Amino acid sequence: MKLGIMQPYFFPYIGYWQLLNAVDKYVIYDDVNFIKGGWINRNKILMNGEAKMFNVQMQGASPNKLINEIEVSTNEQGQKKLLRSIENNYRKAPYFKDVYNILEEIIMSKEANLAKYLENSIKKVCEYLEIKTEIIISSSIEKDNNLRAEEKVIEICKKIGATEYYNAVGGQELYSYDDFKNNGITLKFLKTNDIKYNQFNNEFISNLSIVDVLMFNSKEKIMTMLDDYNIIQEN
Repeated sequence: MKLGIMQPYFFPYIGYWQLLNAVDKYVIYDDVNFIKGGWINRNKILMNGEAKMFNVQMQGASPNKLINEIEVSTNEQGQKKLLRSIENNYRKAPYFKDVYNILEEIIMSKEANLAKYLENSIKKVCEYLEIKTEIIISSSIEKDNNLRAEEKVIEICKKIGATEYYNAVGGQELYSYDDFKNNGITLKFLKTNDIKYNQFNNEFISNLSIVDVLMFNSKEKIMTMLDDYNIIQEN
């Protein structure tokens, strides 16, 4: 059984969805510390031909808190401002009408818990892209929360019965092939290929939020992008 484990991110780039789609079960890592300046509450979209940050507003965010201990601001004015930013920059995109209502439903959610807010956004996008992977919430798994890093990931793999663990290629320095092998698990890394598409006929900017991908590509094309990667594993 193939397993992936990642923190919940705010409309993450295409590689996140490739990993989610590549495995049988996917754990949303909601009971680890919030990373300030990371991708949990923000991402990049196209604004006037440049990559610019957009983010979900939070309350009481701190690296000393777990992701599921942080709240989202459900201020309607702030949510509408975020939505207007997306609309202003993408209303002329070819698939704007196909996906705007989905984004509106996600952004205007009244869910105050950051982890649940992001979980909902991930599940909504999965539904649109027909990703069938079973999603499990980390905090629902009985485990030793005193374990750290690789040891905790290996325990989660064992608890769920994974025989293969998939991680994004950026995690290569965090994990040891031998440590996983000694626990009966094959470690693999997913590397996204060079995916390009038209962005208003401007020079292409890569690794933007899935919002950008959704706006410029049909659902069918994105579903083929989900398989456009290479797997790196021990020789």
